[in-house]
Amino acid sequence: MGHVADGVLESGGTVTGIITQQLMDKELGHTGIQELRVVDTMHQRKKMMADIAHCFVALPGGVGTLDELFEILAWAQLSIHDHPVGLLNVDNFYDPLVSLLHHMEKEKFLRVAPDEAIVVDVDPARLLDRMAAHPPRTPRVHVGETR
Repeated sequence: MGHVADGVLESGGTVTGIITQQLMDKELGHTGIQELRVVDTMHQRKKMMADIAHCFVALPGGVGTLDELFEILAWAQLSIHDHPVGLLNVDNFYDPLVSLLHHMEKEKFLRVAPDEAIVVDVDPARLLDRMAAHPPRTPRVHVGETR
């Protein structure tokens, strides 16, 4: 995330970081950004990020990225938010995940179709343009389910 923040700063943008005190104590906080909010727990961090976000973009990453992505997708499915969610699919990194999501839809484990829930693109500018034009998702209930 530090490289993303650096890129935003180099382009003249504003960066708000949110980090736990534990990570800050390990000197992992980016000290060159305009605002750095320190919270006690990862749950508080994710909630605060979701509260201030207008959209969500996952870059290729590890389990922390997937954790945050799936929490945001679950919140969309539960209609907690209706912000666009995007995957920057560099070198087809997310192809297996997108296939899994389609499999989950086929097996009726998703209330939001993957193509409605997530915008996937390999080009960053095009991804953002498509996300801006993406309508809010509509959760659907499968036969036999109740809300």
